[in-house]
Amino acid sequence: QVQLVESGGGSVQPGGSLRLSCVVSGIDIPFFSHHSVNWYRQAPGNERELVASITKFSDKNYADFVKGRFTISRDNVRNTVYLQMNNLKPEDTAVYYCNGSPSFGSWGQGTQVTVSS
Repeated sequence: QVQLVESGGGSVQPGGSLRLSCVVSGIDIPFFSHHSVNWYRQAPGNERELVASITKFSDKNYADFVKGRFTISRDNVRNTVYLQMNNLKPEDTAVYYCNGSPSFGSWGQGTQVTVSS
């Protein structure tokens, strides 16, 4: 059974940085390395939205609202995807999730990011 574990969230002031990690277990390395992986976020009262994606070729795409501030990367040996978040803004406050594209079939618990002064 596939499990996704997100971590690295926390509370920071505006302008701060965080690095999120998403570890995918229950699948073998070749399967993971051939999957695109996405980061999503969901703020209270809002729908889940796509933040960033990385393909199996490590091509990267970002939502306009994080371009230039967030960087997605992957480590196929560790079945892990990262999201480096710089210059955080209060509107980045949300629970952040990762999943495959297509989906790995389940969601993790997410990691809370709170940006406030």
